[in-house]
Amino acid sequence: MRRVYEYSHLGGSEILRVRYPRIEREINGVIRMLPAPGKTKVSKERTMPGELLYSPKEINNSFKTQFNALGFAELRDTYTISLPGYKTTISGAFKQIDFVKERVLLEVQFGKYAFMFYDMAKFQYFFSENKADVGVEIVPCHAMHKQMSTGVSYGEQLVYDIERLKRHFPAVPVKVILIDV
Repeated sequence: MRRVYEYSHLGGSEILRVRYPRIEREINGVIRMLPAPGKTKVSKERTMPGELLYSPKEINNSFKTQFNALGFAELRDTYTISLPGYKTTISGAFKQIDFVKERVLLEVQFGKYAFMFYDMAKFQYFFSENKADVGVEIVPCHAMHKQMSTGVSYGEQLVYDIERLKRHFPAVPVKVILIDV
């Protein structure tokens, strides 16, 4: 796999480079060392029936294996939801990040656009809870997304939207890495 573009929001790239250079090297190394995946998913979509596509699940599993081997682990905050003036309480609710090492949050997202943007909200949550200094989002670029199931989003859209929101959201330093095969 290869990086084709990087975007730094609120100094995310700089924070990673200065405070966490070893972690940045590990992230870059994992991206570089992962071989291009084969097209193993047979499309059942009516717009491309029978076409071979990249499998998001297989790509995510490859990243998970590599990051876990480097000591990245899941971060999960569990809590109970109770709302003022509302009788119902919900226990066992949680926020979760796939990978964390020291104070660097990392998500690899090959899902729908809503999940990319929800990752930004989770970065914001853990940053506000003082459990992180920076978030890193690894996402497919548009060219790669075109070779995946419909519904898989692409990083250019995420960066475009973050740019339009300016400093308002996410109010956390983030580095977005667009990858391709």
